[in-house]
Amino acid sequence: MEAGDALLIARSLRQPEEFAPLFHRHAPRIHRYIAQRLGPDAAEDLMAETFLVAFRNRHRYDSERADARPWLYGIATNLIARHREAEVRAYRLLERAGPGSPAVRPGDDLGERVADRVTAQSLHGPLAGALAALPVRVRDVVLLVAWADLSYDEVAEALDIPVGTVRSRLHRARRRLRDALGGADPTLISEEDTP
Repeated sequence: MEAGDALLIARSLRQPEEFAPLFHRHAPRIHRYIAQRLGPDAAEDLMAETFLVAFRNRHRYDSERADARPWLYGIATNLIARHREAEVRAYRLLERAGPGSPAVRPGDDLGERVADRVTAQSLHGPLAGALAALPVRVRDVVLLVAWADLSYDEVAEALDIPVGTVRSRLHRARRRLRDALGGADPTLISEEDTP
């Protein structure tokens, strides 16, 4: 049976090598989240820095929290803050880029797959522009829900804000994104749908 995150962090205070399973468990998701926000070039370094910061601050970890994901995503989001200009620049480039060709996988219903892909690609540029235009604090909430797959409570923990603030920021973001996309809402997710 695998040890929980809180137990690994507690053990690592005496035996630093106990932190390694935490890295192996969460590094791929943290890497993917950073890559989605800043691109693959920055992801490797910032993912490593996220775990370095976590390791150095493991004595501050709240052992009542069994899952370290929100804590790690909070650290990653804070590190991403140093790279905001690169993130916005990447969204602006995506906004101007034309849609790519649809990918079809074996076994997919070709007509439905192509229609879904064309719809998604037609929203890709406007969505990137709308994300770039969001205030940083609002964008962080949206992307932690959408890309990190965190629940509202976990986002609140990651950003050290009340759950009500998460809800209001997500509500504002949905409204702005819907307006930018001509009524389409790419963030349709209810709290019941979140893990």
